Amino acid sequence: MILITGGAGFIGGNYLWNTDEKIVCIDNLTYASNLNYIAPLTDNGRVIFYHADIKDSEAIKTIFNKHKPKYIVNFAAESHVDNSIKDCQPFVDTNISGTINLLQHSRNLDSLEKFIHISTDEVYGSLELDSDDSFHETTQYQPNNPYSASKAASDHFVRAFHKTYGVPAIITNCSNNYGPGQNSEKFMPTIIKKAAKDQKIPVYGDGLNVRDWLFVEDHCYGINLVLEKGQIGEKYNIGGGTEIPNIELVKMILKAMNKPESLIEYVLDRPGHDRRYAINCDKISALGYKPKYTLEKGIQKTIEWYGENK
Repeated sequence: MILITGGAGFIGGNYLWNTDEKIVCIDNLTYASNLNYIAPLTDNGRVIFYHADIKDSEAIKTIFNKHKPKYIVNFAAESHVDNSIKDCQPFVDTNISGTINLLQHSRNLDSLEKFIHISTDEVYGSLELDSDDSFHETTQYQPNNPYSASKAASDHFVRAFHKTYGVPAIITNCSNNYGPGQNSEKFMPTIIKKAAKDQKIPVYGDGLNVRDWLFVEDHCYGINLVLEKGQIGEKYNIGGGTEIPNIELVKMILKAMNKPESLIEYVLDRPGHDRRYAINCDKISALGYKPKYTLEKGIQKTIEWYGENK
């Protein structure tokens, strides 16, 4: 039995669609959740859904004891950097305290073989634009905003619970996800939705910040590989191999949608805006990981989904 948290969220929901396993799913149904996206899976019984908060000790204890999962995959998180800058407390509560609660109850699960904690490349900080460096699993943590700080803290607690209590944990750190079903607050859905309405598209600063984009189905594929072949106590970076400046991504999407570049509007840069992310995937590649989607193919599939799901 696989139990996942945050299963009505973007990555968690796509994970449900990209596995044939019967799954117990926990989600608190915050503003970023989309229960309709996974409704066909709950309706046919393949997904057993619980509306619960990962911070709720009694709820987690009851669900864990009832289903005795073999695997736990923790997707649940507050994830939008801009929101963390406005108010970091929900990020502390969910990403740190919620993860600790899951770990505390995982200590008592004799059935548990793997606890997969889904994290981000943002914990590593920022790289220089003119460097050839990339983030490795051994890269020092240097989070630069409240969101990445909360995820870094949760990673450290996962490692500590493995080392101290023997929780069979593995951490994965992914690059920027995109694809069908993502909340409209994120960068790529914002571009697509505003372009479709011929509205101005805000681009922070000079637009030269570089990100590695990972199609969500490739991310789910990587997680399944870690679930199957990953070693307890290890970390695995999962990337898309598609580094590109933000402004070039915007232009690529506009071109795919036959929209003019005049829609681009440069806006004041946000605080703590990391300059460049780059993921080294050698470690997970040794497990057989290779992204299936080019950026062009993934963008086209994403545009089509938002066109069909207005």
